[in-house]
Amino acid sequence: MKLLEAENVTKVFGGGLLNQRRTVAVEEVSLSITEEKPTITALAGESGSGKTTLARLLLGMTQPSAGAIRYRGQDLAAMPSTERRAFRRQVQAIFQDPFEVYNPFYRVDQVLTIPVRKFKLAASRAEADRLIEESLAMAGLRPEDTLGRYPHQLSGGQRQRIMVARALLLNPKVILADEPVSMVDASLRATILESLMKLKRELGISLVYITHDLTTAYQISENIYILYRGAVAEMGSVDQVIKDPQHPYTRLLISSIPLPDPDIHWGGEDELERKAQARNLSSGSQGCKFANRCPFVMTECHAKQPPLYRTNDDRAVACYLYKEHPVVRGGEMANVLAT
Repeated sequence: MKLLEAENVTKVFGGGLLNQRRTVAVEEVSLSITEEKPTITALAGESGSGKTTLARLLLGMTQPSAGAIRYRGQDLAAMPSTERRAFRRQVQAIFQDPFEVYNPFYRVDQVLTIPVRKFKLAASRAEADRLIEESLAMAGLRPEDTLGRYPHQLSGGQRQRIMVARALLLNPKVILADEPVSMVDASLRATILESLMKLKRELGISLVYITHDLTTAYQISENIYILYRGAVAEMGSVDQVIKDPQHPYTRLLISSIPLPDPDIHWGGEDELERKAQARNLSSGSQGCKFANRCPFVMTECHAKQPPLYRTNDDRAVACYLYKEHPVVRGGEMANVLAT
């Protein structure tokens, strides 16, 4: 059974009387998470690629302009309030900057006690304390080191892990983690990432991991969607996509990862940009979104946006370089990756 599903979702901002500028933030993206098989799925891409907008759509915080977001087969837009309450509990979020979630005038305990009270998770104060302590322990924190303190008295890593504990309190089925380690130093990233992997491994919680960092996406994810200007450029198993990138944009992202070898020149992105500029081509509004940066651009790239071509059992690429392969719908490929 599909637990959480995005079907051909598009989100357009503007285009009305007050804001005539039209921005397509997400364009015909499909994603599936099943109840039977917990997975960690990465949404990756540079800033402005639509990752966070897609996350907000999946959380029901933003309504799609086209397509549908479904939870257990029911469209969020038509979901009754009682069922939407259950959805709010079972689909949780961990955001990029945990400090924004905290009120600096209140102890961090409030972040944990409010959901216990709001969702009636405990019948007594003692039971509430026990649930909070258990969730903190699962997030790798000791209650005596965190409870009773103000946000500024905790490190960024501790604040972020409290948000993990808050999500765990509600016993969710899915957690959307939006850049959860970008605001902490390198020494804490491994700890937080291990906590996220533990949720899937030991508790059966599926994760949607949103990041611009392909290194961490490769470390913890099974599947990955590479987004460019709101559309899927490449999707598939993380091993296939990261080790053997096929879309020129994915190759650019991989080449821009610094290597720990001083003798290897780090300049892959510049080289690709120079090749594209040498062709002096720009993409039209109807064509491939990446055409003006692509060193392999062809005439047809400017005429029509390429469909997804299925290049492997578990991979699809939106690029005319692979037009000899069969066309596949995004929803069909999302179902393959989910199972």
